[in-house]
Amino acid sequence: MYAYQLTVENWKNFKKCGDIKLSPRLFLIGPNASGKSNFLDIFRFLRDLCVPKGGGLRYAVESRGGVSAIRCLAARRQPDIIIDIKLKENIKSKGNGTESEIWRYRLSFSQDNRRIPFVKEEVVEHNNKILLNRPSKDDREDELRLTQTALEQINLNKTFRPIVNFFQNVNYLHLLPQVVRDPQGFSPNPIKDDPFGRDFLQRVENTTKRYRDSRLTKILAVLKVAAPQLKDLRVERDRQGFPHLLGIFEHWRPKGAKQNESQFSDGTLRLFGLLWALFEGEGLLVMEEPELSLHSAVVRHLPQMIERIHRHRKVKRQLIISTHSEEMLGEKGIGGEEVLRLEPGPEGTELKSPMDDPDEKSLLESGLSIADVVFQKSSPKDLGQMLLAF
Repeated sequence: MYAYQLTVENWKNFKKCGDIKLSPRLFLIGPNASGKSNFLDIFRFLRDLCVPKGGGLRYAVESRGGVSAIRCLAARRQPDIIIDIKLKENIKSKGNGTESEIWRYRLSFSQDNRRIPFVKEEVVEHNNKILLNRPSKDDREDELRLTQTALEQINLNKTFRPIVNFFQNVNYLHLLPQVVRDPQGFSPNPIKDDPFGRDFLQRVENTTKRYRDSRLTKILAVLKVAAPQLKDLRVERDRQGFPHLLGIFEHWRPKGAKQNESQFSDGTLRLFGLLWALFEGEGLLVMEEPELSLHSAVVRHLPQMIERIHRHRKVKRQLIISTHSEEMLGEKGIGGEEVLRLEPGPEGTELKSPMDDPDEKSLLESGLSIADVVFQKSSPKDLGQMLLAF
């Protein structure tokens, strides 16, 4: 299953963006503060609604600072925040081919005078058939029910569990090497599924040995290209029981020199985390600027590497990647339908596809890359003014 269309209103940078087309692999480009991270956060928000314990509407909203912090600054008065997403699932038909099942989830929410978030509208459709339409009669008789979405209520989501499962399996990664090296320094308490890496090595160590060893072997083959002196890669616990990523590096010693994650470069840790995330999980994977700390020659090959890893997976997964890298977007295998350019303005950020611009589409069809055609349009304007400030 993958998300193929999205509409949002009054969500952070986006006042109103309708019918945004999403591809199985999507790259987001745009200047700083245009809303790339906020766009990715839409999918994290939907995941947080479905967390079995400790999640739900109130957690998802309050962990982001409340409705007022989520609502677009360009919005007038206090309008509702709306997320409307369509999902497509290919299933085997009775014949030899496949058929597509279309799911739609729409959520509109606001807050009451105590700043408690509540549902204004919630709709679920399956192949154009309405399965849920709130507020219902029961909601009107007991308005406290509207402080929860149907996604988080087992007794209400039985007929649309595929949507719940899709949102629950959304993965987000923005690995910070400093956090991986010293997780307790950033949080003395364990943090489960932390996108910044506080429990990253624990997750690697907890993976079934068969899968862990297989992934480490494949990742080692890639890392050896970027760091030729690396000869082996493993995960071991220290005397206190904490897991560590260990690398054996070629050295004058016969058995090589052993180093753990505290001695790895930022680029090595980031590349390791990126590759592990591509192997781990089956749901939508959203990544922020995976090119950080990596050599431009490595970045140039990331799209191909990602594609090859996916080609060998049993279950294909959707990827949404934000990037500032011209090298990454120079890959000619990236199609115009796989790119969204964010353009900020006084009335919020607009999302633009090269396929909707005849000139850009023509240039891409002539063989030019996304970097050649679109990237410069995503750069901040009047950069020369930065120098005049000093």
